[in-house]
Amino acid sequence: MTHPIDITQILPVAWPCYIAGKAVESDDTLEVRYPWDGSLTGTLPKITPEQLEQAIEAALGQGQPPTKNERYEILMRARGLLAERADEFANLIRLETGLCMRETRHEVSRAQEVFKFAAAEALRDDESIFSCDAAKDGPARKIFTLREPLGLVAAITPFNHPLNQVAHKLAPAIAAGVPVLLKPSSKTPLVAVRLTALLYEAGLPPAMLSTFVGDRKTITEALVRDPRVDLVTFTGGTGPGKHLTTIAGYKKLCLELGGNAPLIVLKDADLDLAAILATEGSFRNSGQRCTAVKRILVEEPVLDEFTAKFVAEAKEFTVGDPADEATRIGTLIDEPAAIVLEERVAKAVAAGAEVLLGGKRNGAQLEPTIIANVPRDAEMVCEESFGPLAPIMPVRDLDDAIALANDSDFGLSSGVVTNDMAAAIRAVKELKTGAVNVNQVPGFRMECSPFGGVKDSGLGIKEGVIEAMKFMTTTKTFSLPW
Repeated sequence: MTHPIDITQILPVAWPCYIAGKAVESDDTLEVRYPWDGSLTGTLPKITPEQLEQAIEAALGQGQPPTKNERYEILMRARGLLAERADEFANLIRLETGLCMRETRHEVSRAQEVFKFAAAEALRDDESIFSCDAAKDGPARKIFTLREPLGLVAAITPFNHPLNQVAHKLAPAIAAGVPVLLKPSSKTPLVAVRLTALLYEAGLPPAMLSTFVGDRKTITEALVRDPRVDLVTFTGGTGPGKHLTTIAGYKKLCLELGGNAPLIVLKDADLDLAAILATEGSFRNSGQRCTAVKRILVEEPVLDEFTAKFVAEAKEFTVGDPADEATRIGTLIDEPAAIVLEERVAKAVAAGAEVLLGGKRNGAQLEPTIIANVPRDAEMVCEESFGPLAPIMPVRDLDDAIALANDSDFGLSSGVVTNDMAAAIRAVKELKTGAVNVNQVPGFRMECSPFGGVKDSGLGIKEGVIEAMKFMTTTKTFSLPW
């Protein structure tokens, strides 16, 4: 039996990239540093164009995918290994991202769910039968459908959930029998490399997965452009995502991009619940989630009461050493990211906003920050502010709230806090977002439920295990005499 490794005892370490199961090295390396103190977490080689070609050829030449039962067993073994090594993965996430331990442990738990749901879906058949004699004068035939895996998927993942976002690309692909070339964020690649080794150990055929980093032009963009790639699945910023659409060519694209999620608090709402949701939605994962609460729209009659409860609740989110189990907020991904948000707070204050809590920065760490009276045209609320900022904006009524919520380039997710069923239904129907959660944070979902946005948040293609598997396959129709 392989025993868990205390990753903190062997760092810093040189990590390999994997091309079809083989560890590859290079003189050109990428450094990964701990945002908390700048210490070296590890190094990773950047692959060459020749090595990228080897990965593509291996994936295309891998032959028949494992059977449904084999895919199920690979995924369940991976889930079990991940559970055994939960502390190792949680600490490695912390040492790449600066997130606190309660967040990294939660992420490892979520990734286990992804593998569980994918394993279940690996055993299912998504097929249909149509009887032709249902049509007037229809012949004695039946039409059948079956799903066939794509030939090759390129997956590009972000820094903010370096395990779970990778799991959401790889687990559905394994369940569907599709080979993947994975390019994780250059800020957090080590977790992806570690998970890749775990999947090989779980029995995944090596040719079905290669994981690597490299130069943007010669590796990432070359991969996206390659006509042998059938699907590019990308999670990350809106700018890079839109750029991919201009170079990808004739292939499937699944883009999960930025967000600017509103949480609407109506005058009939349970304000204690609203304060909890605002705090959790704004500050979990250091606010670095595409579904995090980025605008809190509060009906004027309850503005003062809600604000007082929110500030009191948010004071429980202590900032500190990410390794301390009591810490609620660690760092952002790096100091430049924290500086951007610090500047946006300053600009909002100059325009008349008031900081009610937090606002101080220390290196890559930014305190949970509540800002009142934020102008509707402030950069903080018009752009995606990827961190622990919570701007409060008063609204006159539900009409005003919906109009303001929809006045955004983004359309990923939203939440509304109300006990009025009619108002809740209106919000569900009229908010222009991929998800609307009533009396819950905008980001609420299951790992198997559909997830994705509209407008600058994505092309409307959904992720989540079930939808991802559908997009990673094609439907073949055939008919037989019957």
